Amino acid sequence: QVHLVESGGGSVQAGGSLRLSCAASGFTYSNYCMGWFRQGPGKDREGVAAISPRGTSTSYADSAKGRFTISRDNARNMLFLQMNSLKAEDTAMYYCAADPPPCGVSIRADSGEYNSWGQGTQVTVSS
Repeated sequence: QVHLVESGGGSVQAGGSLRLSCAASGFTYSNYCMGWFRQGPGKDREGVAAISPRGTSTSYADSAKGRFTISRDNARNMLFLQMNSLKAEDTAMYYCAADPPPCGVSIRADSGEYNSWGQGTQVTVSS
């Protein structure tokens, strides 16, 4: 059974950085595409970044390009999101999700491709 646990969220001032982590278990992690999604107050869930099973391909939302970096460590079954130059509009609950094979590097939150989700970690950016 897929189990995803996010950590690393917190409160930070605008311009600061955070590194989110997602610990995965219960499945063959290295076969799955993985993604980060977020849902801000009063907003729909949106895709932030995604990564292929071996980490050779990534996708980013326009809002994340140049500021966020997704990465994975298949030896430790871990997913990361390095977030730099944070803005108030990045405030949201951040979720990691797993997309089983065969998978594309999608950041569409409504595609149905991601069938397992973590509980989320809160990121709050103050201006």
